[in-house]
Amino acid sequence: MNKPNILFIMCDQMRYDAIGCNGNDIIHTPNLNRLAQSGVNFSNCYTPNPICVPARATITTGFYPHKCTGVKKNGGSIKEGYPLLGEELNRRGYETYAMGKLHYLPYDSKKENRTTYGIKNVELAESGRMLAKFDPEHKQRGIEDYHDYLHTVGWGGYSRGDAIGNNDIFPSSTPVPEEYFVDTWVADRAIYHMEKHASEKPETPFFMWASFPKPHSPYNPPHPYDKMYDPRDMPPPVGDISDVIERGVDNSYLEYWDFMWDKLSPETKKVIKAHYYGLITLQDKQIGRLLDFLEEKGLRENTIIIYTADHGDMMGDFGLYFKRVFYNGSVRIPLMISYPPKIKGGSVSDELVGLQDLLPTILSLTGEPLGQRVDGGDLTGTVLEGKPVRDYYIAQCGDSPDQQYMVADREWKYIYHEYGGVEELYNLKNDPSELNNLSGSKETETAGRLEKMRSYLTEWCIENKDSMMIENGKLKSLEKKKLDLPKRVDPFGRRYY
Repeated sequence: MNKPNILFIMCDQMRYDAIGCNGNDIIHTPNLNRLAQSGVNFSNCYTPNPICVPARATITTGFYPHKCTGVKKNGGSIKEGYPLLGEELNRRGYETYAMGKLHYLPYDSKKENRTTYGIKNVELAESGRMLAKFDPEHKQRGIEDYHDYLHTVGWGGYSRGDAIGNNDIFPSSTPVPEEYFVDTWVADRAIYHMEKHASEKPETPFFMWASFPKPHSPYNPPHPYDKMYDPRDMPPPVGDISDVIERGVDNSYLEYWDFMWDKLSPETKKVIKAHYYGLITLQDKQIGRLLDFLEEKGLRENTIIIYTADHGDMMGDFGLYFKRVFYNGSVRIPLMISYPPKIKGGSVSDELVGLQDLLPTILSLTGEPLGQRVDGGDLTGTVLEGKPVRDYYIAQCGDSPDQQYMVADREWKYIYHEYGGVEELYNLKNDPSELNNLSGSKETETAGRLEKMRSYLTEWCIENKDSMMIENGKLKSLEKKKLDLPKRVDPFGRRYY
């Protein structure tokens, strides 16, 4: 048998609990459920950094962002000397493809100068980020492939026809029809290239990264997905902004204020969730097309399929949207790995895993392991034999003064904030919604757990040379200043009711 093909399906800003097989009895995701039934579904997968660029850098290198890019915020390019997924697969005889959103920096206006880190065949949909930098009025071609495509089908420029921004959470509907929507285009192009490859290079294995830009905001599904879910049926968010204030997480409260999330009524939040679910169901349909293609072409048995996301979305929990925090809506993500000849279908693993594990795992499944140590672990022993991975999972986010870290095991989660030295502790077994911060508990066992996880984080930062987070052998703490909310010039007529 030839080396297995690899279909790496990735989405952006996808919560773990927004999939039917992960316990959501409202959302319609038959194809993700189908994928889970064909392989192993991980119930304790986290992103090492709940922001797009650093999470993707970790997928590519197997290393934490503070090492491979030097920053923990949404920026930075991968430094020389680190392994690169595309290059490693090229060396192993793969033809490499990526369709959709890579979010690799730096961007360049010319196709031949694109940052692809070794992936040979690339067509990009970067949600207008490259156009915003190089051609904001979109008078040129050849910068972003999806936007060029829209001009060929009579919908050029209409991806901005809803008049909301990349990170605007106020719900809308796109005028672009489903057949030309960005996630449909990603599936179209992935199928086109896989079919072309199978015809022209049948003896060469392929790596296809189908990277969907959705369900990342804006929450703007096309018809009929904008009306697929009745907002009145949507469950309300967990918690409230008062929880954030009580916990002393000033940065999140400032974001809540800056983006006018206080103007969101309970009804608006339900409409947002209904649109988010609509985007997911549309994407699920495209994933089904990818699975059907492999089956129809006789490629399924010899294709490894991996499905995951870069991070989640708070979806109004604790009054928050986006990511950049360590509550489950933001940091807990889906991960499924399917390879019928070797991986038992329908299994669920509660091992603590994350995106740093993908590079060594993918290469090991090809039969040619990486051959060098990275921060991630090879999960083949887990997916094939159920072997343990790690006792604690570490995640990081933000540069000073906004550095945050998380330590999680199967039962507890500890969060540390540099600003103010704020600590949070949650018993995930008894309090899965993270409503009760136990960091101030005097109960002996709980206080001991806090100290143990704080010490573990301190030692990890020292061992992993995160000098930005350590000061005099301890976790860095910055004194809080008085919280002054900036005065709004104009709330744009947005009202609570």
